[in-house]
Amino acid sequence: MKKISKVIIIAGPTAVGKTALAIELARRIGAEIISADSRQCYRELSIGVARPSEEELNQVPHHFIASHSLTDQVNAALFEKEALEITRQLLLKDTRVVVTGGTGLYIKAFMNGLDPIPVVPDEIRQSLQAAYEANGLAWLQDQIQRLDPTFWETAEQQNPRRLQRALEVIHATGNSILHFRQSSKTERPFQMLPVCLTLPTPILRERIDSRIAIMMNDGWLEEVRQLLPYRHLPALQTVGYRELIEHLDGRTTLEEATNKISINTWQYARRQMTWWKKQKEFAFLPATEHSLNFLLEQCCS
Repeated sequence: MKKISKVIIIAGPTAVGKTALAIELARRIGAEIISADSRQCYRELSIGVARPSEEELNQVPHHFIASHSLTDQVNAALFEKEALEITRQLLLKDTRVVVTGGTGLYIKAFMNGLDPIPVVPDEIRQSLQAAYEANGLAWLQDQIQRLDPTFWETAEQQNPRRLQRALEVIHATGNSILHFRQSSKTERPFQMLPVCLTLPTPILRERIDSRIAIMMNDGWLEEVRQLLPYRHLPALQTVGYRELIEHLDGRTTLEEATNKISINTWQYARRQMTWWKKQKEFAFLPATEHSLNFLLEQCCS
């Protein structure tokens, strides 16, 4: 099948500057943006997921932002299906597409498709769910570290749903979930230019801390307070929301919670970069004006 257009994919760790670059690029080339972020798609989450501001959203049409409810089942397979359909419709109208976000599995699903994961028997899933509810996240983390250390290295270590899914697969098949992500990729009917933004470690760390401070000043704690009825859902068992829920439960001070968010966010960003560096399709660019100029040149070539 003839490849009819070029889709720009902008990946990278949290706080590196993906949103600003994607919006400026899309504005200049007349593109629309598809968000590949596993939490920005929830309409109930805003401050804590660094959703683009109303001003930013008004500059360029966005998709997969505040498009689903926390109670919806949103995963990489759903993202792949919806993002591909959005891309198809936009390319038919000769509209450029920019895909951007930090959820690696979503971006890889969009680019290459998903490998079929074996069906896990209900008894295994229910047994592991019961064990997690009884023993907590630390137990889940320990199980993955022991049984699937390769997956653990780049896993979302604070995300119980991802960890439990990996544990289910290894119990059901005896193989790491990574074993089922090795098949040949699905060809797409459009050209793609995937890039990953980078920053020097001290600058990225400073940006993370600055973003956390801004989010707290913008009312993140109150946002979490309003979301307490949903605390059992996977989207709130992630970095930032988990620590603030612990504070609201009286288990930590606000200062302790904020410090934990900083540490855990930085650890997450490091795992993201470790994972992205293994993705050979990507060009690695510094998050600077030079990268914008490079992408503009590529779009015009």
